[in-house]
Amino acid sequence: MPDFASIVGPDHVTETASILTVSPASTDETAAVMRLCAERKLVVSPRGGDTKLNWGNPVTPQVILDTRRLAGVREHSWQDLTATVGAGTTWEAMECNLAQHGQRVALDPLFASTATVGGIIAVNDSGALRMRYGSLRDLVIGMTIVLSDGTIARSGGKVVKNVAGYDLPKLLTGSFGTLGIITEVTFRLHPVQATSETWTVPSDDIHVLAELQRNLTTAAMSIESLQTRTDEDGFALDVRFASLPEVLREHEQRLREVSGGLTTSPSTHDVWQTREHLFKRPGATILKITALPNKVGAILQGFKSLLQNSTVACVADATGIITVALAAAPTQIVAIIHDLRARLRGDGGMVVILRAAPDIPGDIDRWGGSPPAIAVMRAVKQQFDPERLLNPGKFVGGI
Repeated sequence: MPDFASIVGPDHVTETASILTVSPASTDETAAVMRLCAERKLVVSPRGGDTKLNWGNPVTPQVILDTRRLAGVREHSWQDLTATVGAGTTWEAMECNLAQHGQRVALDPLFASTATVGGIIAVNDSGALRMRYGSLRDLVIGMTIVLSDGTIARSGGKVVKNVAGYDLPKLLTGSFGTLGIITEVTFRLHPVQATSETWTVPSDDIHVLAELQRNLTTAAMSIESLQTRTDEDGFALDVRFASLPEVLREHEQRLREVSGGLTTSPSTHDVWQTREHLFKRPGATILKITALPNKVGAILQGFKSLLQNSTVACVADATGIITVALAAAPTQIVAIIHDLRARLRGDGGMVVILRAAPDIPGDIDRWGGSPPAIAVMRAVKQQFDPERLLNPGKFVGGI
């Protein structure tokens, strides 16, 4: 057995079913662990809060590198609106810390109470706040990673205006742990909005709501989030305004005017947890669809009208990312996935299987084929991890 205990301490090395779990507490310890793994040619899978391990292709590692001891806010430069955070910090713990100065990382990922910063970045998760504040690639301005051979690489800066080294954070974001172990991240921050309100507009006609959403996105209003979702009676559009109380009153009136004869009513903030609730549906297959925003309405209508003897629920944000929970016969789900992929391919859309029901055939491609840039992506993998030690095969195209 490799002597990981001499690096991280005997209390932080465990073995289950011939798989070692090693929990380093610093970037230097992580580098030492990876050097030892490289010497022994051991396949390594990084792990944080275990919330998205089934995303992507399955991997059977020899070593699980547990990042949860890499936790804590290392530095919070509240004057510069930046913070450096350990990758094993849960998203909720980080936000609670930053909120003491009225600041936040303006992102709403899944399972914030248990998901770690590093894991969220690895799968590039984001929610409806993306419309106003951008994705992780817009919010991450620096990163420390450990490569497969134990080399420590740092990129980016601690102030927003520093553009040096942006490529490394963008490259690691969404790489599913195949290029390096993220140990620290520096974020740009935004103020916490003191007052906000959520309003819901229901309709049985998705195209009416799609037109309303287009009108809202071009209106000069303080909209923080927009999402469209299915409900028992049809569809619903949720809009969250964030501004001063007097501005919120004005926006409420303008929303009623823009909505025409549609009913508008205040909602609780729980509607923004709808995407997370989809994952709580037992036995459902969960899809992530990326499409042009103007295609979203047709996709949601298709799910609502085509499925019989099944259940379906969808949530779509304003940028064109749709999360779908399907419960139907396996052959029907497979047919739907193939049909969607064929129709979206010409527009650059994708259908990714985040979670497959147990009876879905195991040979179905979770990623939907290789993207046009697959040759470049494989070359990057070869450059970063020539021995294929980090999550081999996890990512698209078997990377």
